[in-house]
Amino acid sequence: MGDETTPAVPGAGAERAAPAIQTVQRAAMILSAFTVSRPQLSLNELTASLGTSKATAHRYTKALRESNLLRYDDREALYSLGPQILTLSAAARAGMPVIGIAGPYMQRLVREIDETVVLSVWDGDSAVVVRVDDNTDRVIRVSVRTGTRLSRTESAQGRVFCAFLPEGEVPGLAEELAASPELRQELERIREERISANTPSVNGVRTIAAPVFRDRIPVATMAVVATTDSVPPGSGSPAAEALKRVTDEITAELGRENHHPDGTA
Repeated sequence: MGDETTPAVPGAGAERAAPAIQTVQRAAMILSAFTVSRPQLSLNELTASLGTSKATAHRYTKALRESNLLRYDDREALYSLGPQILTLSAAARAGMPVIGIAGPYMQRLVREIDETVVLSVWDGDSAVVVRVDDNTDRVIRVSVRTGTRLSRTESAQGRVFCAFLPEGEVPGLAEELAASPELRQELERIREERISANTPSVNGVRTIAAPVFRDRIPVATMAVVATTDSVPPGSGSPAAEALKRVTDEITAELGRENHHPDGTA
């Protein structure tokens, strides 16, 4: 008998891809539910974060355990991130050296200003938080979850990337600038002052952000996240000046990383 082929069905590929995409998204939601402050979670907590039935959540946790992405403590009935995460984390840091380099600077800045410090990178669509140092002595501590995606034009860190990245690398930015002269003026101000400030009226939190460059390309933004009572507005506050100084130091270190000992690039 000859080879038998199956007629192509329009849209069939997309239908097969959709469940696969949903599977990846759900697995990512489970893994991102763990934080430094919540390193262990119960199945009920993971089910709530996933927004599905307990049976569905259990099916995903089982698959993640088999891949060493999750661990399960039988005595405590709690899940935590598995050893494979350490391998992936090391690979991610190797691909983004700014994360490792920025760490000691962020810790020093936290000690100096006693406020939460956040580092974000650009993922091609928006700013994503990759490191948070919030070991402050404040009675009210502001924290941000690692992995949080920030608005391109409404967050201080997103605006830094919009200001310094080539316009074509920020999806939809040209259209937004055409529709909003205020946004265009704000980005021009950020380029001049190298500080972006954002104070949403709804939550009493103030964020100031500054760019970190490598070969004149913004590879990260660093931000101070605090209450409006502890950090004054404007780009000339002590916290803003300390932030600019630290990001300049990181930029300088990244520049040195790009050159060989003999002085060649």
